[in-house]
Amino acid sequence: MLRPEYPLRTSRLVLRPFRPGDFEELYALQSRPDVARYLYWQPRSRAQTREALARRIEQSTLEREGDVLGVAVELAGTQRLIGELNLEWHSAEHGRGEIGFIFHPDHQGKGYAAEAAVELLRLGFDQLGLHRIIGRCDARNTPSAALMEGLGMRREAHLRENEIVKGEWADEFVYAMLAADWQRRDGHQGKPAR
Repeated sequence: MLRPEYPLRTSRLVLRPFRPGDFEELYALQSRPDVARYLYWQPRSRAQTREALARRIEQSTLEREGDVLGVAVELAGTQRLIGELNLEWHSAEHGRGEIGFIFHPDHQGKGYAAEAAVELLRLGFDQLGLHRIIGRCDARNTPSAALMEGLGMRREAHLRENEIVKGEWADEFVYAMLAADWQRRDGHQGKPAR
C-alpha cells in the first residue's frame, strides 16, 4: 500500500493529488494534438477531460495491485499545472509497476519531467517496495525514450508493429529499472523498505 505524504516537493516542482480546480489546465494539456500524438487517445474534449479528471482525483493512493496513482505536477510558486504522472501497481507478488508521464509542450526540454519522474521512482522503489518498474512509449516518441534513458532505465525491448494506434501499426519501446539499479543510481545502501 502506498499513501504518499503530499505535497512532494523538488527544487522546482510540487507533486500533489489532482483536484477539481485543475480542470482548465488539464484540458489545456489533454486537448492538444501534439500531446496526444503518441498516446492511445485522441485530443480530449471538455467532457472527456472532466471524466479523466474525475478518475485522477480518485487515484491519490495505491491500495492494491491494479491501482493507478495519478499525480499532478505544478511549477513551484505558481500553482500552475504543467504535467501529470502515473504509477501503476502491476503485481504485488512480483513487485512490478509502471510509470508514465505527460507534460505540456511549453514546459518540455527544461528537465521538469525527469525531476518529477525521479520522485515517482522513489515512491515506487523506496515506499511501495517494488522490484521492477517499466516505462513504455511509442518508438517515434524520441523525447520520452530519451527521458527514460536519462533516468537510468534500460531499453529491454523494441516491439515492432506491436499495436495498431490511431489506425496505424506502431512500434513500442519498453524500458525498465530494477530496485538494485535504483539503489546504485540514488546512492542507497541495502534493500528498499517494504
